[in-house]
Amino acid sequence: MQYGYLIDMDGVIYRGSELIPGADRFIAELREADVPFLFLTNNSQRTRRDVATKLKRLGIDADEDHVFTCAMSTARFLAQQKPRGTAFVIGEGGLLTALHSNGYSMVDKEPDYVVIGEGRTFNFEMAEAALGMILGGAKLVATNMDPNCPTQTGMRPGCGALVALLESASGIKAFSVGKPSPVMLRTARKQLGLSTDQTIVIGDTMETDILGGVQQGYKTILVLSGSMRREDLPRYAYRPDKIAASIGELNHAKLVREFSAAATPPAIPINGAGRRAQPLVEAR
Repeated sequence: MQYGYLIDMDGVIYRGSELIPGADRFIAELREADVPFLFLTNNSQRTRRDVATKLKRLGIDADEDHVFTCAMSTARFLAQQKPRGTAFVIGEGGLLTALHSNGYSMVDKEPDYVVIGEGRTFNFEMAEAALGMILGGAKLVATNMDPNCPTQTGMRPGCGALVALLESASGIKAFSVGKPSPVMLRTARKQLGLSTDQTIVIGDTMETDILGGVQQGYKTILVLSGSMRREDLPRYAYRPDKIAASIGELNHAKLVREFSAAATPPAIPINGAGRRAQPLVEAR
């Protein structure tokens, strides 16, 4: 069976500005074998060109077409819901570019949507303006609900933290389009032309990458090169299909054999009368 990959970046391919050892080898292996893959990120700040440039500088052979951001997912979703609509945006270049590319106009009065992404210039005046628009009927949309974002100096509030402020003030829940939303994961899979059982998610967080993959029925691989530790796993009601120390430990050909073997149904035993035993059916 053919498989393809949806791959998280921060904590999987790199940490900050440092490449995780072996990540370049794994991606080179996928490209050499013509295996479909996308890098998925919940960071809406950068355009996919910016992301591809960073990957190239780290030694990863990737093009713009290999990058799919939550900003792109959000913009495409809104264009489907209300073509050529309007939005008041709290966010940066990646989100603005994606919305413009999908026919959206940015306004500061009576928007169809209030769209929240990552932003380093967020202030109370923006929050007050957004709140008035939401209470006036604009729909609240988040590029993702990550509560914080890692930086080279520690953590800063993420999109989810900004959204929580507006949800609390307005009493209205945001619709999130980034991981683990099925909107983003399903759109990415379809872009690769894969079926559900051909899709493998590689990520370092249980709450986004692995949860999203499990909910969609994809194969999932948790790498421990990011924030998750093996001892944290018992806290979760779901589990990944495979755990690895890092993406550098993975080999595509070996993964294909493992997942293909796991997908093969067991042989049906034959009873003493020479007939196939009937499988047990759970009572409903």
